[in-house]
Amino acid sequence: MFHELASHNDDLRRLVEQGYAVAIDSNYLVVRDIPYLDQDGTLQWGAIVTTLVFIDQHRVTQDDHQVWFAGTVPHDLSKRPIPNLGGGPTTLTLSDACKDVVVQRRFSNKPVPAARFIDFFEKIESYVTIISGPAIERHNANPYTFRLVAEDTTTSVFKFRDTLTSRAEITDLSRKFSDDIIAIIGLGGTGSYVLDYLIKTPVREIRGFDRDPYHVHNAFRSPGRLLPDELGKSKADIYQARYENFRTGLTLQAKHIDATSIEALAGVTFAFVCVDKGSSRAGIFDLLLTLGIPFIDVGMGLHRKHGALDGLLRTTYYSATHGKQTRDRGFAELADAPDDEYRAAIQTAELNALNASIAIIRYKQIRGFYYDTVNCTNLLFGIDDLAIAREDG
Repeated sequence: MFHELASHNDDLRRLVEQGYAVAIDSNYLVVRDIPYLDQDGTLQWGAIVTTLVFIDQHRVTQDDHQVWFAGTVPHDLSKRPIPNLGGGPTTLTLSDACKDVVVQRRFSNKPVPAARFIDFFEKIESYVTIISGPAIERHNANPYTFRLVAEDTTTSVFKFRDTLTSRAEITDLSRKFSDDIIAIIGLGGTGSYVLDYLIKTPVREIRGFDRDPYHVHNAFRSPGRLLPDELGKSKADIYQARYENFRTGLTLQAKHIDATSIEALAGVTFAFVCVDKGSSRAGIFDLLLTLGIPFIDVGMGLHRKHGALDGLLRTTYYSATHGKQTRDRGFAELADAPDDEYRAAIQTAELNALNASIAIIRYKQIRGFYYDTVNCTNLLFGIDDLAIAREDG
């Protein structure tokens, strides 16, 4: 990967030609074999790590003057900490290919007089001069080892680089989704937003199911564009074409899921149920509970009140171990409700998006991406007072 980038980025190519032991890991540039002196004046070896900002698939740039450092505090020839490095102790999780690079601190040193680095070559050279200068002088240490280092060869599900994950330093958290195979049952108002959010989540696979056609009203309560030639085609086909250029592992089918759809859900690790008919929900619940698949069910109930729409959005989590008990508590309607205002007032995209957002946040809490203190089973969002009521598990 690095040599491919080096062929398109002159500053990276110059790092290679200079002799640095460079590699790419999780959208970070890693430079090993950086000599420095510890507090006793002993020669040590560390590594510099800095964020790669991708302009496109082949071109990168750097946007700040900071780096991470794998090593202890570098000292000068008088055994004093090297001044003007700023920063402080911190950690950063890299891939298994970089187990030897244990980040311990962050440095912040602005170049003078420009206050910014032109490119990665200038940035690495500047930090090596500061950190390694004493070690080079005392021990004739050489940071230019020309060493080839194994890189992270993990294949991303995304067809474009997820650069914000590394810039936000949450790569370790994003890996919590890497083994998930997600089913979305129902790609209507709320389901289409659940799909949109999951497309950008690094789960291994997404399977979506909805046999209904895509009509004009669907465009008013779903994300994205509307092209005239899409009308009348299946929702599954429309969304497959819309998102397949963004990621791999996406399979959307014009298929109805019921208690007999065992094969369609083989291997699924989590599901979202986004249907508006209680009778359909009942069969889907039976299937998921029988297969031991944890899932989140969403629902929306609207009615007129003083000339305006009022109601509740519901998000309910059914775990693999306690899902049947949760079903028996009656949070979700398992029969068709007559005179449902929601079916008449379908232009509620913001409510569909909000319901999907709550469901995705809850899923990411369950997976440990977001912090969770209550282990909530059922959430109700009231439209009138914008308040959330919950029942904890």
